[in-house]
Amino acid sequence: MSGIRVENISKAFGSFVAVDDVSFTVNEGELAALLGPSGSGKSTILRIISGLEKPNRGNIFLTDEDVTHHQAQKRNIGFVFQHYALFKHMTVETNIAFGMKIRKMPKEAIRNKVSELIDLVKLHGYEKHYPSQLSGGQRQRVALARALAPEPRILLLDEPFGSLDAKVRDNLAQWLRELHNQIAITTILVTHDQKEAIEIADKIIIINRGKVEQIGNAREVYEHPRSKFVASFVGQTNVITGSVKKEHIYLGDTIIPIPRQYPLPTDDEIVVLLVRPEDVVISKKAGGIPSASSLSGIIDHIHYQGNIYEIDLHVKAAGVVLKSNLSKRDFIEGDLVEGEEVVIGFRDFRFFKAPEGEKEIREKLSQLGYLE
Repeated sequence: MSGIRVENISKAFGSFVAVDDVSFTVNEGELAALLGPSGSGKSTILRIISGLEKPNRGNIFLTDEDVTHHQAQKRNIGFVFQHYALFKHMTVETNIAFGMKIRKMPKEAIRNKVSELIDLVKLHGYEKHYPSQLSGGQRQRVALARALAPEPRILLLDEPFGSLDAKVRDNLAQWLRELHNQIAITTILVTHDQKEAIEIADKIIIINRGKVEQIGNAREVYEHPRSKFVASFVGQTNVITGSVKKEHIYLGDTIIPIPRQYPLPTDDEIVVLLVRPEDVVISKKAGGIPSASSLSGIIDHIHYQGNIYEIDLHVKAAGVVLKSNLSKRDFIEGDLVEGEEVVIGFRDFRFFKAPEGEKEIREKLSQLGYLE
């Protein structure tokens, strides 16, 4: 039995197509993330599932019931927004109890449920506080408890931590994962934060320009991207252009064999390589990296990032600028300094046919905010 099934939904606002033939399934008890850039259609999809928007076509199934034409209040869905939407004149406990009172549940049942949820979201001692007396993270936990109070069959979270600072957001994301493990309610989380999605979601649905780009778990979308967009959006990446000749990719004078798992492009075809910074290997020794696939480069800058060192490099011969992320141990063992010449290799990479070339790819990624 599927918790949520979205079938071929589309939604246009005038001439603008916000959602374009989107389909996916979130299994019962899963926590799925709708991940994509701002304006990609994520929140519109969530609003269609909730009943706050009607699709132009397509169907929504909740626990195998077609609810496409049901009103929002008939779908038994809990919805948490980015900006809390708490009642300012109500205390924590009366905010949580609100939905149950509207449904005219017995007073004793309401008291018991409020007490249970206060315990669940770890807000003991704050029952009589008003929203203005709470931190942002505490207010969002109240909003989540209020959404859970009527015992919805589905929970939808629209950028619930987007307005919080980074540290609070990270803590709340981990808390949400732990909470979900306890209650196992089918949940969709909308986010543009790749780290958040990778760390807490069972399934990631990547949305771009109203379409589904890829669906998979964190490892699948990070290590096996199926498009240039996914490879560039999920995590950092280096973008390099090259050409193909006789089963090899040429980057200037450097020749890189094409891995067997890839279909072979035709000769003279332009391709774009996407290389993760953690897959850019640096060595002072010419023999430290296989010569057939090594580049000679210069270290421009070394940035200390706590648990890693971020290295800026350039390769004059190929006109390539790269970033490499090294562990503290690898950096110390490598004895690297700014300005010195090093040998560079790629531990792994993905490549895609790109007849438009690197410049246009970079422009698109810059417009979306993924490259500076």
